[in-house]
Amino acid sequence: MKAIRIFGSIPGIYEGTTFRNRIEVSLSKVHSPLQAGISGSQKEGADSIVVSGGYEDDEDYGDVIIYTGHGGRNIDSGKQVTDQELVRGNLALALNCQNGLPVRVIRGAHDKSIFAPEEGYRYDGLFRVEEYWKEKGKHGFYVWRFKLRKIDYSINPRGQEFHEEAEEYVKAKRVETRIQRIIRETSLSNKVKVLYDFKCQVCDTSILTNIGAYVEAAHIKPLGAPHDGPDTLDNLICLCPNHHVMFDFGGFSILQDFNLIGIEGKLKVNANHKIKREFLQYHFNHFYDEKNRIP
Repeated sequence: MKAIRIFGSIPGIYEGTTFRNRIEVSLSKVHSPLQAGISGSQKEGADSIVVSGGYEDDEDYGDVIIYTGHGGRNIDSGKQVTDQELVRGNLALALNCQNGLPVRVIRGAHDKSIFAPEEGYRYDGLFRVEEYWKEKGKHGFYVWRFKLRKIDYSINPRGQEFHEEAEEYVKAKRVETRIQRIIRETSLSNKVKVLYDFKCQVCDTSILTNIGAYVEAAHIKPLGAPHDGPDTLDNLICLCPNHHVMFDFGGFSILQDFNLIGIEGKLKVNANHKIKREFLQYHFNHFYDEKNRIP
């Protein structure tokens, strides 16, 4: 019988639990593979990862981890020697991002991070995959990067299981939370929508609601670290929700002449809207991947 993959905490294994070696980690079921850094399926998602300093492009900031995907590394030197592909464990982590699945993070002892344990391995809780992209690593080969942020369960120190509610009605619990987010310039979002008469620049669709037309302002080069795109009109396009999701997750990109790649068509551009080509190139380089794109 195929084992059921658990997305969330493992009963009896609490944050801070330590292990002497990968065998103990595996037996605890917090991370089953004895060698692989990513436990998961490219059809289901990733349930756990190990951060142990094996990849030169990893960045560990404690509650935020920029995790490098697997593949393309020389086993002896540890250096990247070929491009990584968005397959297997890398694709599994990408599914976590799209589907909102949590991933367990286990840190192993190494000298590249002050957040690593001094010895052995330590379970450091649940993280969410906020975004993923590709970029050239330190040795000039493309690697897939995943930004993970720790999920705060301070209201329940022993962790929380992820499961469906019982069939009977359960009154929703209201919990006060505080989040930190980038403040978007609303006037710019409205301006790009007005420029296109609240229609998608890709499909020319206008979604009608009981309070008027609906469309979304999408940033070409994402805001915030590590991309640090500007919140400016030349970095915004107007998209319907479907094409916004496709664009953010690399389902298509936009070439310098505004022709679309990944889907047919050409971006409609108002004469008063000056889009910076360098932002289009950034999106193409970091988010679009023709080789591994799933139609």
